[in-house]
Amino acid sequence: MTLLEKDKKYVWHPYTQMKTAAEPLPIVKAEGVWLTDEDGNRYIDAIASWWVNIHGHAHPYIAQRVYEQFLQLEHVIFAGFTHPPAVELAEKLVSILPEGQKKIFYSDNGSTAVEIGIKMALQYFYNKGESRKKIIAFDEAFHGETFGAMSVSGDHELFTAFEDHLFSVDRIPAPLPGREEIAYHQLEALLETGEVAAFIFEPLVMGAGGMLMYTPEQLDRLIALCHQYGAMCIADEVMTGFYRTGKVFACDYLENEPDIMAMSKGLTGGNLPLSVTSCTQEVFDAFWSDDKKKAFFHGHSYTANPLGCAAALASMELLQAETCADQVNMIAAQHTAFMNGIQGHPSIKDIRQTGTILAIEFQTGSTTSYFNEMRDKLYYFFLDKGLLLRPLGNVIYILPPYCIKEKELNRVYNAIEEALDSVVSSNAATKA
Repeated sequence: MTLLEKDKKYVWHPYTQMKTAAEPLPIVKAEGVWLTDEDGNRYIDAIASWWVNIHGHAHPYIAQRVYEQFLQLEHVIFAGFTHPPAVELAEKLVSILPEGQKKIFYSDNGSTAVEIGIKMALQYFYNKGESRKKIIAFDEAFHGETFGAMSVSGDHELFTAFEDHLFSVDRIPAPLPGREEIAYHQLEALLETGEVAAFIFEPLVMGAGGMLMYTPEQLDRLIALCHQYGAMCIADEVMTGFYRTGKVFACDYLENEPDIMAMSKGLTGGNLPLSVTSCTQEVFDAFWSDDKKKAFFHGHSYTANPLGCAAALASMELLQAETCADQVNMIAAQHTAFMNGIQGHPSIKDIRQTGTILAIEFQTGSTTSYFNEMRDKLYYFFLDKGLLLRPLGNVIYILPPYCIKEKELNRVYNAIEEALDSVVSSNAATKA
């Protein structure tokens, strides 16, 4: 059997209707921004493989560091044991996180990092003997697919099968342009009850919800309000962390700091699964007790895996190199220039940018959603052009590895302009 025949027989792919989906693309090699399939065709990975691969594929420095760690220690239980890569990485992260973040708790994916943050906030108040059990989240949020993460996500069609099993969450509109005061006053009304444990948010850019963007000033107001009423703030930096917004963390744009932060995606440079939930000393101290029942009972078999920590340490070193900062600035500048050049195109409903993230919302002539029929048209159009761009409904976003070159970015931009004049325009005409 061929690779695709075996795939069809044995494999179940994520976010895929297996009956109607086209055959998956068999990738056998990758280097830098390029993916190569079994027939030798190459594709620019313009979304960093679901936002994780920040330095490019098969980076030799990260590979060497992981190899060296493999020969030294591949894994050990992290309950009752520790090891150098986990301690070194925790120290490194605390040095670059917002000043108030003092403790690092390891896990292995973004949803779980969020889940841990929610549990930390709820148990913080439980350990202190305070009855605060409510969570507040944004209407359009997306925080992952575990049950806690689904619960604090917005009212997504993706989770309809589970809605009767999710815990209750109070939702407010995100402070998008024109809705700032509504968000502020709805949050305040909920906080006034004294029952809110935490407010969770994706800082500045709401990823899977459509790359929606809002300003640091508005988030600062909401965090300050939460702290005024004694509620925790949880920043989901799973997507926005590690220079995606132009700074190391999106929270670096803020004056008010969160109490808890969740990170994953680019943490290891896209090489191995690893995630982190950080917290303030105050949060940690609520678990510090002679009472064993006040401990934080959460952990996984691969918590703080040494190989993942080694990859993350190597990725941190690359991030702090001057060449990486130059690349981040170049990408942001190129995005801005392209955005200014196509602003006002009749096929564009909205265009927005934060740092290395550029999102283009297309006119569809129909209600927009994750299942918008334009999604598949655009996805396969770009694949035919040798580009991996994975639309969120009618929203195309570019979120490339930092090693991408200007000529490669221009190839992406040119394909988007072609799509605007062909795929999107023809779709709108058909709907009309």
